[in-house]
Amino acid sequence: MASLDKFLTINLLSLLAFFILFVFPHPSDSLTCNSQTFTNKQTFDHCLDLPYLNSYLHWTYSKVNSSLSIAFTASPPKSGGWVAWGINPTGTGMLGTQALIAYRLPNGSTVVNTYNISSFNVVQSPISFPVSGLSAQYSGGNITLSGTWVLPGKPKELNQVWQVGPAVLPDGSPTKHNMLAENRNSVGTLSLVASSGPTGSPPASSPNSPAPGSGSGNSTGGASPPSDAGESLLVKSAGWGLMLMFCSVLRFLF
Repeated sequence: MASLDKFLTINLLSLLAFFILFVFPHPSDSLTCNSQTFTNKQTFDHCLDLPYLNSYLHWTYSKVNSSLSIAFTASPPKSGGWVAWGINPTGTGMLGTQALIAYRLPNGSTVVNTYNISSFNVVQSPISFPVSGLSAQYSGGNITLSGTWVLPGKPKELNQVWQVGPAVLPDGSPTKHNMLAENRNSVGTLSLVASSGPTGSPPASSPNSPAPGSGSGNSTGGASPPSDAGESLLVKSAGWGLMLMFCSVLRFLF
């Protein structure tokens, strides 16, 4: 009888372990752009759950001065990795993209810089769009970069490119990203006149016309990380807590 009870207990605990590992929602799966809010209360007119790399884009476009304010959130594949969002004015792929790339420094601060991706040797460089208010924040494994772009000619749509990578060299150059399908497909068209994605937070006031230029930001100013990051960390902690309890019970039984 005792053996039968032990057998049933082990099977129940195994079922619990399966639930924790495969059914309990993973932090990145529980996020949607429509539920995200920024800790500094900044709001945007629109947002999109981008189809690849567990990435999210919030944006506001002002027709008055053709300015585009964005906040892009993604998780680097490794702790020292990078995230990037950019506009390609000449094509639909990576080459030609005018990008913002954000990453964490060894001292724990997070920075964002501009990169004109004219070759596969990506180095920090000025871009062809005036940008201002650059900022980057890290929270809960996610990096959020933000800034305001001035777009020439008041376009109705643009080619957007986003990406994540594993590491950054000491000179600020990002190392090569993976070549999986989700990395190769992380491009798309962003409509500025009629959003095809879900509506985000309540509309923000029209941004002021930014001063031309490019540069780097840090953890001050701009959009702070979405508050969902903290909730996701809580979910992850709860899952691991249940797993530790499972291991403790097994140790008691044997």
